[in-house]
Amino acid sequence: MLHVSGTQLVTDDDTPVRLRGVGLGGWLNMENFITGYPANESSMRYAVRGVLGEERAELFFDRLLTSFFTEEDAALLAGLGMNCVRIPINYRHWESDDRPFEIDQRGFRHLDRVIGLLGEHGVYSVIDLHALPGAQNQHWHSDNPTHVAGLWQHRHFQDRAVHLWEVIADHYRDHPWVAGYNPVNEPGDLTGKVIGPFYDRLVKAVRAADPRHILFLDGNTYSTDFSIFREVYENTVFVLHDYALAGFAHGGPYPGYTRGEWCDRSELERTFAKRSRFQRETGTPLWVGEFGPVYSGDPAVDTQRYQILRDQLAIYDGQGVGWSLWTYKDVGLQGLVHASGPHLRRFGGFIAKKQRLGADRWGSTMEESADVLAPLHALIETEFPAWRPYPWGARYQSDDLIRHILIAQALLPEYAELFRGLGDDELTALADSFLLDRCVRREPLLDLLADNLGGATERSRIRRIR
Repeated sequence: MLHVSGTQLVTDDDTPVRLRGVGLGGWLNMENFITGYPANESSMRYAVRGVLGEERAELFFDRLLTSFFTEEDAALLAGLGMNCVRIPINYRHWESDDRPFEIDQRGFRHLDRVIGLLGEHGVYSVIDLHALPGAQNQHWHSDNPTHVAGLWQHRHFQDRAVHLWEVIADHYRDHPWVAGYNPVNEPGDLTGKVIGPFYDRLVKAVRAADPRHILFLDGNTYSTDFSIFREVYENTVFVLHDYALAGFAHGGPYPGYTRGEWCDRSELERTFAKRSRFQRETGTPLWVGEFGPVYSGDPAVDTQRYQILRDQLAIYDGQGVGWSLWTYKDVGLQGLVHASGPHLRRFGGFIAKKQRLGADRWGSTMEESADVLAPLHALIETEFPAWRPYPWGARYQSDDLIRHILIAQALLPEYAELFRGLGDDELTALADSFLLDRCVRREPLLDLLADNLGGATERSRIRRIR
């Protein structure tokens, strides 16, 4: 079992371990750009249940969770040289909003399975609560259908989050391949006044249930602001996220300018130094919980995106920093591998429509439907020049409200209708499109990671087998 010793993570015999791996996004916390649906997970599931009915919707979603990660996936990641997988989860697998505080133990079924598979391959898991009751941030990835982070406004939601973590910590308290708990992914407390006391309370509760596992705590404002911590807790990693501006879907050339800001290797280093200042000042371990570029499908652009990743990995390696790349598997935007077959044949046209409209925040260039939306953005800039909404300002907020909520939610019925008339075998085939042996592998990315992690020999062996 790992624990913190100064600036390092070590095993019980004090062997240093630098956790390097990938996030399992889109699995126990589904995201629109990862599996191809619009809006947020609970809204999507509601729409699909309306077409398939409860039992057949459960058949599809359970099969998807089973196929999305199997022993073959664990073997691939271990073969690359990874020793950690950060596993995002959604509270709704354990608790329903209409039955608060009633824990459904079935929520552990798939999580236990995957943690076990990874442990068999010598890979640690970090359990990341990516969606908390009431939503801890303003975006889709906390399963938030609005732009309001209700967790920080209602004590009831905070009570439920603490209770859930007591249950999770008790369940895994003796598991040696659980590296630790990441209790709140990318919190967005608008006031910055609630999160500090909440963390104090949460840490105390988790420690009472499990005194040994590491806590991985994100800073406020999407893991960028660590001023909210009122003390440096023992056996704790303060997690930063380090996305490069030029690596977003709306990123410009690299090196070059993105929305008026210059980005090159030196700027990546300066940005990382700024983002990691708290950890250096407190002498705590450096671990990047999320980072990684988005790929466009344009070879010239993607060559630059791979260079961003190489530069970031070189910066981390030079400073002994651990990391978790976002993300492992999807439908083609960012993953190491991506689904194909029946899933893309069924939903490919719909995914293209989402891209044309910029409906997914993570895949949008911010310029889609410019003939319609540019005048609105200009109106907002002219009429409300002092408007600076949290967390990222007016231009991003406008897109969030118009594209990523209004347009995305308007797309939900169309997505759900694509399930109509499908038989059980067809639903199973859709879910099984995410089995590793049916996925397309992003070979340049896999080779880049294998070279960095020392898994190049294993990559060669896997290629010979295939």
